[in-house]
Amino acid sequence: MAEVERAPLRVGLLGYGIAGRVFHAPLIAATPGLRLDVVVTRDPQRREEVRHDHPDTRLVDDAEQLWRSDMLDLVVVATPNKQHVPMARTAVTAGLPVVVDKPLAPTAAEGRELVDEAARRGVPLTVFQNRRWDGDFLTVRRLIEQGELGRVARFESRFERWRPAIKPGWRESGTPSEAGGSLYDLGAHLIDQAVQLFGPVHAVYAEVDRRRPGAQVDDDAFVALTHAEGVRSHLWMSAVTPQLGPRLRVLGDRAGYTSYGLDVQEAALRDGGRPDATGWGEVSPEGYGQLGVDGDLSPVPTEPGRYQSFYEQVAAALRDGAPMPVDPRDAVATVELIELAHRSAAQGAVLHLAPTPGA
Repeated sequence: MAEVERAPLRVGLLGYGIAGRVFHAPLIAATPGLRLDVVVTRDPQRREEVRHDHPDTRLVDDAEQLWRSDMLDLVVVATPNKQHVPMARTAVTAGLPVVVDKPLAPTAAEGRELVDEAARRGVPLTVFQNRRWDGDFLTVRRLIEQGELGRVARFESRFERWRPAIKPGWRESGTPSEAGGSLYDLGAHLIDQAVQLFGPVHAVYAEVDRRRPGAQVDDDAFVALTHAEGVRSHLWMSAVTPQLGPRLRVLGDRAGYTSYGLDVQEAALRDGGRPDATGWGEVSPEGYGQLGVDGDLSPVPTEPGRYQSFYEQVAAALRDGAPMPVDPRDAVATVELIELAHRSAAQGAVLHLAPTPGA
């Protein structure tokens, strides 16, 4: 007997700014087994964008219409950061599985409470850490696992930009509840990647600055993490870098690896590309990183990026009970490290984390 085709899971997307329009909506629309059913936004321009980009998707201007309905299977929170916890908590209370854009919460305490509440109610919760599927990150992970670098001593990672003019909007707001600034924005990616590669952190040192005239939040930061296994991660995030450094540099006792340039997927999504297109996430040879030692370097093909893996795994989790792609407790730990970085910068000191029980 032929298998009965299952109806797609219905997804409600809260917010259609950069996160919702560029990342979540196209990835959801391209994932087999998911359907972008409804978008919540009041903004007239964004409503027109939804109609253009996803003409079969319903529009509502109030999230309350989602909680009163049993017509959804998943809610995605892509609102400004200060709304992540309240919106996600409402979804959890309604029994709706939820994806929250990074950072999970403005504080680790709020994030921890949300994760605990979801666990108590048995509601699936995950966090959109799409940079785990960057091509260069996947390449570094492969090189480490294959022993190509030997024992890694230092990991350098940069998200640098040249934006000397401050942009209007909540990301540049100085209000603590907004969770704006480079550490919460770019640092949430860099810290998550470092911990994924090298494990728990036991010490944090940071330098956090406001460089642009009138800046209300940090726009230039450096974070040094000492991992429990001895690796040191040096992370830069900045909006005021007129000359960009290498995106990744990994130094081991056998070889090093250096690559330049951001992953190609975000630019492709901004240009209207879809991850089901041929050649998605692939990097041309001139963009390959270099492996080896000075005088003996070889280009290494970059693994194709796979942002689509996130929602493929979400669909598998909801349909078949597979694990969610990102453990939300990882996201809580990332916010804890961001908080420690801010404290370290304020105190001009190295701060140490308490040992993990059982470690």
